[in-house]
Amino acid sequence: MKNENVVKSISKESFLWLIGIIVFFGIFIHIMGAANMFKTMMATAHDLILNTVFFIMGVAVLASAFSAVLAEFGIVSIVNKILTPIIQPLFGLPGVASLGIITTYLSDNPAIISLAYENDFKKYFKKYQLPAITNLGTSFGMGLIVSTFMIAQAKSGQSFLAPVIIGNIGAFLGSIVSVRLMLNHTKKFYGTEEYVFSDTDTSYNMLEYRKIRNGSSFQRFLEAILDGGKVGVDLGLSIIPGVVIICTIVMMLTNGPSPSGDYTGAAYEGIKALPWLGKKLNFILNPLFGFKSPEAIAFPVTSLGSVGAALGLVPNFLAEDLIGGNEIAVFTAMGMCWSGYLSTHVAMMDALDMRELTTKAIVSHTIGGLFAGIIAHFLFIIYSII
Repeated sequence: MKNENVVKSISKESFLWLIGIIVFFGIFIHIMGAANMFKTMMATAHDLILNTVFFIMGVAVLASAFSAVLAEFGIVSIVNKILTPIIQPLFGLPGVASLGIITTYLSDNPAIISLAYENDFKKYFKKYQLPAITNLGTSFGMGLIVSTFMIAQAKSGQSFLAPVIIGNIGAFLGSIVSVRLMLNHTKKFYGTEEYVFSDTDTSYNMLEYRKIRNGSSFQRFLEAILDGGKVGVDLGLSIIPGVVIICTIVMMLTNGPSPSGDYTGAAYEGIKALPWLGKKLNFILNPLFGFKSPEAIAFPVTSLGSVGAALGLVPNFLAEDLIGGNEIAVFTAMGMCWSGYLSTHVAMMDALDMRELTTKAIVSHTIGGLFAGIIAHFLFIIYSII
């Protein structure tokens, strides 16, 4: 019989959570009004499903199809052979993890989970290594979009190419910190010896051989992309609860009222609690990141929920001369490394069926993102001196 955790129907935590929930919603209702709060909550959730979840599902379908082709024709094995001597010392992961870096940099965080559904990808991982791919993939999510957007913001006679390159370096170093911290937790949870697949799972050595589909190369190609696409659809559906619930809360804590200053019940309105907290902590954050205005903290804070939304802040910051090259470097590093991880980490860990490690993943990645921003700041100082 499966062990079950049984507690009293009513306990101390029941009252603590009841008070916490009343205070949480009470603050929103006091600032926004009850009607506007619920309208905004529903409108935000609806918009997230239409414009975020389906977008991620589209990414997942294409990435899963691509991943299936790479696995079917042995390209994953080639990548593992070539890159393991580089990836293993840096991240403590097999060489195939580099595919996760590439796919997420070109698309978004959940693309790496599409790879994790492929047995020919997972077979190179030990059990303690597999959860860390969420931290690895998230570190590079939307990297190409963030980088090109930042470069495009430069005015005539100005260039943000160097700050963006520095930001990419910062994100890369931050990813190493995040993954290594996560591995320290997972080693205690799973040990360090057992592979995802044991020798008894198959009749052949999975590290030396691979299973392929029947038929000609063209038939196998078609089956691979279609089967991979189906996996992408399943993944897209599985992330809906995490994205909608977490991102709705984060966005309502980050954003303010409508441009008119009134609450209308529109999607993505909120109480600006996180930016307010950022200003209170500016005396700590400014020396670490070198922001010349406290408003700049809104970018990394917003990136926690959605780096796409955070990018929308940059043009106004530049127009008001609130940021410069240093901020662009730090924004690029933290925008890439965090890239909305609070809204996707839960869903990604859920997709891996490793919910119990979600908190560890989030804490590790928070530290990794902060490290990325700090490193980008000091690298920019060195670049400015040189």
